[in-house]
Amino acid sequence: MQILGIDIGGSGMKGAIVNTITGELITERFRIPTPKSRTPDAMAEVFKDIVAHFDYSGPIGCGFPSIIKHGICKASGNLHDEWDHVNVEELFSKACKQSVTVINDADAAGYAVMNYGIGQGKSGLVVTITIGTGLGSGAFYDGKLIPNFELGQIPYKKYKKIEQWAANSVKEKKNLSFKKWGKRFNTFLELVDTIICPDFIILGGGTSDDFDKFKKYIKIETPVAPAHLGNHAGIIGAACAATHKIPKSY
Repeated sequence: MQILGIDIGGSGMKGAIVNTITGELITERFRIPTPKSRTPDAMAEVFKDIVAHFDYSGPIGCGFPSIIKHGICKASGNLHDEWDHVNVEELFSKACKQSVTVINDADAAGYAVMNYGIGQGKSGLVVTITIGTGLGSGAFYDGKLIPNFELGQIPYKKYKKIEQWAANSVKEKKNLSFKKWGKRFNTFLELVDTIICPDFIILGGGTSDDFDKFKKYIKIETPVAPAHLGNHAGIIGAACAATHKIPKSY
């Protein structure tokens, strides 16, 4: 089945049509920068433009960078405060006049990795971490999704949430070396390891492509590996969300 998947991030909104049987993109990825305002109305317009770009008609899957429960945004995250308690599925569906299924973006990326990537066949508690504007996370137990596992929200020292100290956006803003940032990221993984003791950790997002540049700074005992799906994981997982029954609350 060919489904349009859209992955929304703090810096960019991108989409592609996905073969949901194989997990492969059958079109080139199309990206539009996330509006600077990050408001619901502005982002809904970009969402509409992405759908129009593909001249697409049919169900749409969307990965959204915040907690999503029954299609509703439960926290604004790194977006505008106006997103709080907005029905994202309803907003985007009205914007493009088509059915849209919305799940947390890290859950979408994790779902793709667990079904088409390195996570296939992994049992026990597997955690996926998307390294980007924030630190998104997905959790799977024996292959089943536990939605909205927001590990990037863990408070750390003076920071309200550790992603404000260890995300890739911080690395870029402060021009941190892979060594310095890698040690910060390892601190985050140490907390994850201590709090939930996963069996396997999979890293996604664009920064995971540079895994060889920072893997030596990761000191935890739990196995850690890159997803190998790069920036496409969110799009693939979002498309699958439109055809597979993924729980939106737990």
